[in-house]
Amino acid sequence: MRPVLALAAALSLQAADLPRIYYTKTFPGSVPAYVSVRVDKDGSTEFNDEPAGEQPIRFKLDPPETEAIFALAAKLGDFSRPLESGLKVAFTGTKVFRFEEGATRREVQFNYTTDPDARLLLDWFERLTETAMHNINLERTLRFDRLGLDKALLLLQVSADRGRLAGASQLLPILDRIAGSKSAFNRVQDRAAALAGFIRAGGAPPQ
Repeated sequence: MRPVLALAAALSLQAADLPRIYYTKTFPGSVPAYVSVRVDKDGSTEFNDEPAGEQPIRFKLDPPETEAIFALAAKLGDFSRPLESGLKVAFTGTKVFRFEEGATRREVQFNYTTDPDARLLLDWFERLTETAMHNINLERTLRFDRLGLDKALLLLQVSADRGRLAGASQLLPILDRIAGSKSAFNRVQDRAAALAGFIRAGGAPPQ
Protein backbone atom coordinates (compact mmCIF):
# COMPACT_ATOMS: atom_id res chain seq x y z
CA MET A 1 0.00 0.00 0.00
CA ARG A 2 1.30 3.44 -0.87
CA PRO A 3 2.40 5.58 2.13
CA VAL A 4 -0.27 8.23 1.49
CA LEU A 5 -3.03 5.60 1.22
CA ALA A 6 -1.74 3.81 4.30
CA LEU A 7 -1.80 7.06 6.28
CA ALA A 8 -5.34 7.82 5.10
CA ALA A 9 -6.49 4.33 6.08
CA ALA A 10 -4.85 4.64 9.50
CA LEU A 11 -6.48 8.02 10.11
CA SER A 12 -9.85 6.61 9.03
CA LEU A 13 -9.54 3.72 11.47
CA GLN A 14 -8.44 6.11 14.22
CA ALA A 15 -11.47 8.33 13.59
CA ALA A 16 -13.78 5.31 13.63
CA ASP A 17 -12.49 4.40 17.11
CA LEU A 18 -13.24 7.84 18.53
CA PRO A 19 -16.12 7.94 21.03
CA ARG A 20 -19.26 9.06 19.23
CA ILE A 21 -22.71 10.12 20.31
CA TYR A 22 -25.67 9.76 17.99
CA TYR A 23 -29.08 11.36 18.33
CA THR A 24 -32.09 10.63 16.19
CA LYS A 25 -35.64 11.91 16.39
CA THR A 26 -38.53 10.56 14.35
CA PHE A 27 -41.76 12.54 14.51
CA PRO A 28 -44.06 12.07 11.49
CA GLY A 29 -45.99 15.22 10.65
CA SER A 30 -43.47 17.60 12.22
CA VAL A 31 -40.92 19.73 10.37
CA PRO A 32 -38.50 18.14 9.99
CA ALA A 33 -40.07 14.69 10.46
CA TYR A 34 -36.65 13.10 10.97
CA VAL A 35 -33.28 14.31 12.20
CA SER A 36 -30.03 12.61 13.05
CA VAL A 37 -26.93 14.16 14.61
CA ARG A 38 -23.56 12.49 15.13
CA VAL A 39 -20.96 14.13 17.36
CA ASP A 40 -17.43 12.75 17.58
CA LYS A 41 -15.17 13.30 20.56
CA ASP A 42 -13.00 15.66 18.47
CA GLY A 43 -16.05 17.84 17.74
CA SER A 44 -16.66 16.64 14.18
CA THR A 45 -20.41 16.72 13.67
CA GLU A 46 -22.80 15.51 10.99
CA PHE A 47 -26.46 16.52 10.68
CA ASN A 48 -29.12 14.96 8.47
CA ASP A 49 -32.80 15.78 8.08
CA GLU A 50 -33.49 12.80 5.82
CA PRO A 51 -33.14 9.09 6.73
CA ALA A 52 -31.09 8.39 3.59
CA GLY A 53 -28.52 10.97 4.71
CA GLU A 54 -27.38 11.72 1.17
CA GLN A 55 -26.60 15.42 1.77
CA PRO A 56 -25.43 15.81 5.37
CA ILE A 57 -24.25 19.08 6.87
CA ARG A 58 -20.78 18.62 8.32
CA PHE A 59 -19.19 21.05 10.75
CA LYS A 60 -17.08 21.17 13.90
CA LEU A 61 -18.31 22.03 17.36
CA ASP A 62 -16.26 24.26 19.62
CA PRO A 63 -14.43 22.30 22.38
CA PRO A 64 -16.72 23.59 25.20
CA GLU A 65 -19.79 22.44 23.26
CA THR A 66 -18.31 19.00 22.63
CA GLU A 67 -17.21 18.66 26.25
CA ALA A 68 -20.66 19.61 27.52
CA ILE A 69 -22.37 16.99 25.34
CA PHE A 70 -19.99 14.18 26.32
CA ALA A 71 -20.09 15.16 30.00
CA LEU A 72 -23.89 14.86 30.01
CA ALA A 73 -23.69 11.49 28.25
CA ALA A 74 -21.22 10.31 30.91
CA LYS A 75 -23.67 11.34 33.65
CA LEU A 76 -26.21 9.10 31.93
CA GLY A 77 -23.80 6.16 31.99
CA ASP A 78 -23.32 6.59 28.25
CA PHE A 79 -26.95 5.47 27.86
CA SER A 80 -26.68 2.30 29.92
CA ARG A 81 -30.01 2.83 31.70
CA PRO A 82 -33.61 3.56 30.63
CA LEU A 83 -34.73 7.18 30.28
CA GLU A 84 -38.42 6.85 29.42
CA SER A 85 -40.55 8.43 32.17
CA GLY A 86 -43.50 6.09 31.78
CA LEU A 87 -45.84 9.04 32.29
CA LYS A 88 -48.95 9.45 30.16
CA VAL A 89 -47.91 12.41 28.05
CA ALA A 90 -48.43 13.48 24.45
CA PHE A 91 -46.23 11.87 21.83
CA THR A 92 -43.44 14.30 20.89
CA GLY A 93 -41.33 12.01 18.73
CA THR A 94 -39.25 8.89 19.20
CA LYS A 95 -35.81 9.97 20.42
CA VAL A 96 -32.74 7.74 20.49
CA PHE A 97 -29.38 8.41 22.16
CA ARG A 98 -26.56 6.06 21.15
CA PHE A 99 -22.96 5.87 22.34
CA GLU A 100 -20.22 4.16 20.33
CA GLU A 101 -16.56 3.60 21.10
CA GLY A 102 -14.74 0.85 19.26
CA ALA A 103 -16.81 -2.31 19.73
CA THR A 104 -18.96 -0.73 22.46
CA ARG A 105 -22.53 0.12 21.48
CA ARG A 106 -25.18 1.39 23.88
CA GLU A 107 -28.46 3.11 23.07
CA VAL A 108 -31.67 4.18 24.75
CA GLN A 109 -35.02 5.16 23.25
CA PHE A 110 -37.69 7.39 24.75
CA ASN A 111 -40.57 9.73 24.05
CA TYR A 112 -40.47 11.75 27.26
CA THR A 113 -37.97 11.77 30.10
CA THR A 114 -37.87 13.51 33.47
CA ASP A 115 -34.14 12.88 33.96
CA PRO A 116 -32.57 16.37 34.23
CA ASP A 117 -29.32 15.39 32.51
CA ALA A 118 -31.18 13.69 29.67
CA ARG A 119 -33.33 16.77 29.23
CA LEU A 120 -30.23 18.97 29.07
CA LEU A 121 -28.64 16.68 26.50
CA LEU A 122 -31.87 16.63 24.50
CA ASP A 123 -31.87 20.43 24.53
CA TRP A 124 -28.35 20.46 23.08
CA PHE A 125 -29.49 18.31 20.18
CA GLU A 126 -32.65 20.37 19.71
CA ARG A 127 -30.48 23.51 19.47
CA LEU A 128 -28.10 21.82 17.06
CA THR A 129 -31.12 20.89 14.95
CA GLU A 130 -32.53 24.42 15.09
CA THR A 131 -29.20 25.89 14.00
CA ALA A 132 -28.72 23.39 11.17
CA MET A 133 -32.23 24.09 9.89
CA HIS A 134 -31.38 27.80 9.78
CA ASN A 135 -28.32 26.86 7.71
CA ILE A 136 -30.48 24.86 5.29
CA ASN A 137 -33.07 27.65 5.11
CA LEU A 138 -30.47 30.33 4.38
CA GLU A 139 -28.81 28.25 1.66
CA ARG A 140 -32.17 27.54 0.02
CA THR A 141 -33.31 31.15 0.31
CA LEU A 142 -30.09 32.57 -1.11
CA ARG A 143 -30.38 30.25 -4.07
CA PHE A 144 -34.10 30.43 -4.86
CA ASP A 145 -35.69 33.39 -3.04
CA ARG A 146 -33.32 36.28 -2.46
CA LEU A 147 -36.22 38.56 -1.54
CA GLY A 148 -36.86 36.27 1.41
CA LEU A 149 -33.35 36.65 2.85
CA ASP A 150 -34.31 39.42 5.27
CA LYS A 151 -37.04 37.26 6.82
CA ALA A 152 -34.72 34.23 7.01
CA LEU A 153 -32.08 36.31 8.78
CA LEU A 154 -34.68 37.75 11.17
CA LEU A 155 -35.70 34.21 12.13
CA LEU A 156 -32.05 33.40 12.80
CA GLN A 157 -31.75 36.59 14.85
CA VAL A 158 -34.67 35.45 17.02
CA SER A 159 -32.94 32.13 17.70
CA ALA A 160 -29.70 33.93 18.52
CA ASP A 161 -31.47 36.32 20.91
CA ARG A 162 -33.12 33.37 22.67
CA GLY A 163 -29.81 31.52 23.09
CA ARG A 164 -30.98 28.72 20.81
CA LEU A 165 -27.86 28.42 18.65
CA ALA A 166 -25.43 25.53 19.00
CA GLY A 167 -22.67 24.68 16.56
CA ALA A 168 -23.21 28.19 15.22
CA SER A 169 -19.86 28.27 13.38
CA GLN A 170 -21.54 26.20 10.65
CA LEU A 171 -23.48 29.37 9.72
CA LEU A 172 -20.43 31.50 9.03
CA PRO A 173 -19.84 30.49 5.38
CA ILE A 174 -23.42 31.27 4.32
CA LEU A 175 -23.57 34.47 6.39
CA ASP A 176 -20.30 35.66 4.87
CA ARG A 177 -21.62 34.94 1.38
CA ILE A 178 -24.78 36.91 2.04
CA ALA A 179 -22.85 39.80 3.61
CA GLY A 180 -20.63 39.98 0.54
CA SER A 181 -23.39 39.49 -2.03
CA LYS A 182 -23.68 42.49 -4.34
CA SER A 183 -27.20 41.45 -5.30
CA ALA A 184 -28.48 41.57 -1.69
CA PHE A 185 -30.03 44.68 -0.16
CA ASN A 186 -27.78 46.71 2.15
CA ARG A 187 -30.05 45.87 5.08
CA VAL A 188 -29.65 42.18 4.39
CA GLN A 189 -25.87 42.48 4.01
CA ASP A 190 -25.61 44.40 7.30
CA ARG A 191 -27.79 41.91 9.18
CA ALA A 192 -25.78 38.95 7.90
CA ALA A 193 -22.51 40.67 8.80
CA ALA A 194 -23.79 41.49 12.30
CA LEU A 195 -24.87 37.90 12.91
CA ALA A 196 -21.51 36.59 11.67
CA GLY A 197 -19.76 39.02 14.00
CA PHE A 198 -21.91 37.86 16.92
CA ILE A 199 -20.95 34.24 16.27
CA ARG A 200 -17.24 34.99 15.84
CA ALA A 201 -17.29 36.95 19.09
CA GLY A 202 -18.39 33.82 20.92
CA GLY A 203 -22.14 34.23 20.86
CA ALA A 204 -22.82 30.73 22.14
CA PRO A 205 -25.78 29.30 24.03
CA PRO A 206 -25.60 29.33 27.84
CA GLN A 207 -24.15 26.20 29.41
